[in-house]
Amino acid sequence: MTADSTTPVTLSLLARIEAKPGKEAEVEALLRAAVGLAAEEPRTVHWFALRIGPSTFGIFDTFADEVGRKAHLEGRIAAALMAKAPELLAAAPVIERVDVIAAKG
Repeated sequence: MTADSTTPVTLSLLARIEAKPGKEAEVEALLRAAVGLAAEEPRTVHWFALRIGPSTFGIFDTFADEVGRKAHLEGRIAAALMAKAPELLAAAPVIERVDVIAAKG
């Protein structure tokens, strides 16, 4: 199943990322660059990179099914983030599997 704008989304991921002091711009750049990788994931319906605070970032993405969510967790964005984690992040990302209960779209 390939996701499109009419695909209902019920599953998502919410990741919270804390940059090391002085690494905020690099984390932001990494997340900005990751949108291209997200665009290559047909089962990822929505993908958002967020800045929550001065050194706190987030990623929120949605999926129509568990196959898409699992593929994303095992995909290139996660690999890129984890490869840079020791250098850029103050702690491991906190990744939560969440359910979408209502959406406008």
